[in-house]
Amino acid sequence: MDRIDQLRIFIRVAQSGGFSVAANQLGLPRPTVSLAVQQLESRLGTRLFSRTTRRVSLTLDGETLLERAMILVADSEELEQQFRPSGQALQGRLRVDLPSRIARRQVAPAMPEFFARYPGIEVDLGSSDRAIDLVLEGIDCALRVGELEASSLVARPLGTLRLINCASPAYLARQGALATPADLSGHVAVNYASPSSGRAAPWEWLADGRLQSLAMPARVSANNAETYIACCLAGLGLIQIPAFDVKEHLESGELVEVLMDWPAPPMPVQIVYPHRRHLSRRVQVFSEWLAEVMRACLEEPGA
Repeated sequence: MDRIDQLRIFIRVAQSGGFSVAANQLGLPRPTVSLAVQQLESRLGTRLFSRTTRRVSLTLDGETLLERAMILVADSEELEQQFRPSGQALQGRLRVDLPSRIARRQVAPAMPEFFARYPGIEVDLGSSDRAIDLVLEGIDCALRVGELEASSLVARPLGTLRLINCASPAYLARQGALATPADLSGHVAVNYASPSSGRAAPWEWLADGRLQSLAMPARVSANNAETYIACCLAGLGLIQIPAFDVKEHLESGELVEVLMDWPAPPMPVQIVYPHRRHLSRRVQVFSEWLAEVMRACLEEPGA
């Protein structure tokens, strides 16, 4: 195993916080990962990790090496790509995480075009509605919807998702139409509960440019977009949802837009990366392609 490979393994152990986790992410036997780190420590003459029964953490020397190692590995990959034939310009595996509905509706159908451009790249496409720890799970990049919490992540804003208010015709026939937000007092919502915190998001709207919110009564809560929409289709209440997510349901008449003059604020969308000075060329081209795919359903930043 060469030194660059040892550094790659060292980086993954540092990011994931464990030898077993790193081995699973790299597809290597755990003894191979342990041996690579031991050989690196022996050559450098210092301990890189403090080990406990549950987790490993970087020593001061390990922290110093991590920043330099990430630059060296990224530079090595860039150098290798420059001398490969054009048909083999980019190779390797990417670990990506996306919101589940965007993954299914927008990204997965477009993946054949990405692989036509970059046949040497393999993609591990994870999808969930919770904000996972990119460093702990070894993710190269992720798409995040909504305001980001303070973190060390590097974010690239792509635009915003326009939100609309929806209900099923059966629900409106039973509960009555809505003309203004004052009518919400006679209605129920399908609550969207954060997959991370479990807290239900309030009903929101803009009035004269100012954000208003209301805790709506609800018979059911959902913690993913698919179930949230399905509950609305079943007539269980009002929802606030990105317009692109329910386009077909609106066109078919399964859902009806309500309170069109009182939408919730648009949701920012960004690609995020673990904090690092250099991004591999694989991550860069995937990010550019993802931005292209998302452009059809986004408003421009600041629009």
